[in-house]
Amino acid sequence: MLKVFQKVGQQLLSLGLITSHGGNASVRRGDKIFITRHASMLGCLEKGDIIRLGLNETGPIIKKASFELPVHREIYLNSEAGAVLHAHPPHAIALSLVEKDIRPRDAEGAILLREVPVIETTDVVGSKEVGLTAAGLLKEYKIVMVKGHGSFAVGETLEEALCYTSTLEDSARIIFLLKGLEPK
Repeated sequence: MLKVFQKVGQQLLSLGLITSHGGNASVRRGDKIFITRHASMLGCLEKGDIIRLGLNETGPIIKKASFELPVHREIYLNSEAGAVLHAHPPHAIALSLVEKDIRPRDAEGAILLREVPVIETTDVVGSKEVGLTAAGLLKEYKIVMVKGHGSFAVGETLEEALCYTSTLEDSARIIFLLKGLEPK
């Protein structure tokens, strides 16, 4: 499992979808979650960077997990997701600050994503509110944006969630290019 986390983390960093210590990823196996450690570097994960805990576990172990653990938990508790990926795609974040949703204009984005809802809340990092809202939306969508913060994508695997994350950023970049071509 570590190899999959490493591959996805390296892709996120190389594609510019996270900063050196940004983003997080998790996989669900039954009633267990494997989630990246708080402040881990997704681009060069090591064995101790993946935390294993129960879906409802409390106690000292949760302090080692990503700050976004509450969001991952709510998504798992309210969906069939096998994996959750949180990234900070810059063009999509910029669009989330001015749009209520992101509607890809390119063929791939339109087919894979249709539209990407933007969640607006005052407590954007690791909040149960974001988790509950995201979980509800992720029953219908593959990925959501938290306004000014980042994306949460779901899939059966981390690779599938990465596909939606990279597609979102490519679609957002295309929207920016189109805005530059529109007559003023």
